[in-house]
Amino acid sequence: MKVNLITLLLSMAPISELRGAIPYAWSQGMGHWQAYGLSVIGNLIPVVPILLLLGPISNFLRRYKPFDTFFDWWFKYTLKRSKLIEKYEALGLILFVMIPLPITGAWTGSVAAFLLGVRFKFALPAIILGVLLAGMIVSLVCLGAVHIPIFIKQ
Repeated sequence: MKVNLITLLLSMAPISELRGAIPYAWSQGMGHWQAYGLSVIGNLIPVVPILLLLGPISNFLRRYKPFDTFFDWWFKYTLKRSKLIEKYEALGLILFVMIPLPITGAWTGSVAAFLLGVRFKFALPAIILGVLLAGMIVSLVCLGAVHIPIFIKQ
């Protein structure tokens, strides 16, 4: 039960998302499908609140200097990385979310969709599909079925 909760929480977190949750769950002996399912569900939990509430919450909190500074940084950071979404819209959003790298994923994709004005009815299915595909990629990498070369300069 503890592993399930940690897996769910890891997948909900903006840095680890399912990229961290799936390997963690497997390292704790959880089955592949259960790890995938819990990680996908957890990764999707923040999406609807971000898409629907980020605007009103950020507008309210921007009245305070520390929050205004934070939102300025976060939004500029996200927009710099969202060229794919700007160019290809929903398809770009799917691709952006599915790439299992630290600067991509459901959190950043949701924020980018909000900032770029992607309508909810297009953003949500695109993010869901992106998360499902990202989970498959991470699972395949963890299983060793897909090799992603990492170049380390020595």
